[in-house]
Amino acid sequence: MEEKILTKDFGLRNNFKIDVYLKEEGYEAVKKALGEMRPEQILEEVKKSNLRGRGGAGFPAGVKWGFVPQKIDKPRYLCVNADEGEPGTFKDRYIMSHNPHLLIEGIIITSYCVDIHQAYIYIRGEYEAIAQRLEQAIFEAYQKGLLGKNILNSGFDLDVFIHRGAGAYICGEETALLESLEGKRGHPRLKPPFPASIGLFSCPTVINNVETISNIPVIILRGAEWFCQKGLPKDGGTRIFGVSGLVKKPGIYELPLGTSLKDIIFKHAGGMKSGKKLKAVIPGGMSAPILRADEIDIKMDFDSLVKANSMLGSAAVIVIDEDTSILDVLKTVAKFYAHESCGQCTPCRVGTSWIYKIVRRITEGKGEKEDINNITRLAGSILGNTLCPLGDAAAIPIKSITEKFRGELDSYVSK
Repeated sequence: MEEKILTKDFGLRNNFKIDVYLKEEGYEAVKKALGEMRPEQILEEVKKSNLRGRGGAGFPAGVKWGFVPQKIDKPRYLCVNADEGEPGTFKDRYIMSHNPHLLIEGIIITSYCVDIHQAYIYIRGEYEAIAQRLEQAIFEAYQKGLLGKNILNSGFDLDVFIHRGAGAYICGEETALLESLEGKRGHPRLKPPFPASIGLFSCPTVINNVETISNIPVIILRGAEWFCQKGLPKDGGTRIFGVSGLVKKPGIYELPLGTSLKDIIFKHAGGMKSGKKLKAVIPGGMSAPILRADEIDIKMDFDSLVKANSMLGSAAVIVIDEDTSILDVLKTVAKFYAHESCGQCTPCRVGTSWIYKIVRRITEGKGEKEDINNITRLAGSILGNTLCPLGDAAAIPIKSITEKFRGELDSYVSK
């Protein structure tokens, strides 16, 4: 059985409380980091671990921290991206609800490493109960002297704040998140400059996903070499795969990076529900290019999926069976992105709206022969022509669906 890192304590009673967490080596990594290690040693250990960002892009966390300028007369900030608005994605909510102190411990070590004294958790607006649990966990950490002034008599100070979003998918994009944190409309910023140099309140800022930060304690406690052995040479550790759709056992599965997508579906998630045949899989959240049933014998890691012209993204595995109309899938994707476009960039604002109008017309039985070509053309005009990745997140899955299932889609517009 594979060793668990992030979910190992999920079965414990009251595992979200600090007293339970402390009995399971909780905050031992903080004691080691603040008591025995220099910030540069922590940074080097995180780099050696090959921990790649768990939010979607897969950028190495240690390298990202290293971009933050040190010799500057400005405060530095940490922003934890807990927005989790990617359709099909539900892994971070389990970390925050079942083991919030693991996230807090990771925040403390990260902040100490980068000389940060204020950290923010930007949490999805719909996660009301989870936000309250996080607030309680933060309160407990303050009570134990693990947050606030002079943490564990180390001379290091850190305050952590919760900021609740208002339900906008765009605020999962890191610069839109910063705009929202500053009290402004959540519109993405033009890059460069990048947040590492000019981020929150025009100060250097580290932005990482919940799952990324939650891996930091075990890296410090067990070491980078141990962590690397749990995954692949270029992708250290495990991933939490959120499996949804028509499988027998939907849910979250923490598995080593490089685990076969086929095994995730048919071994861990129990295979297809009601004996149906597999039609397609979206392997990394709704913004990932779709895979046909004959393409699932593939390793679930960043590089393998890129070679297969898809992406690991948020590791949200959406399983589609033979009875599901691919037109319905396309309509769901198109509707979501048309609704969630922030409207700042014309290609995204207009393109996603027109794609959804065309798809909706097809579903009403009013499709025309050129409709599928027009959808593909509109998606191509969005791709690479927007300030933030939302435009690409909309265009890429739409293009992949129309290309891989062209025959089925043409059957809806055959007149």
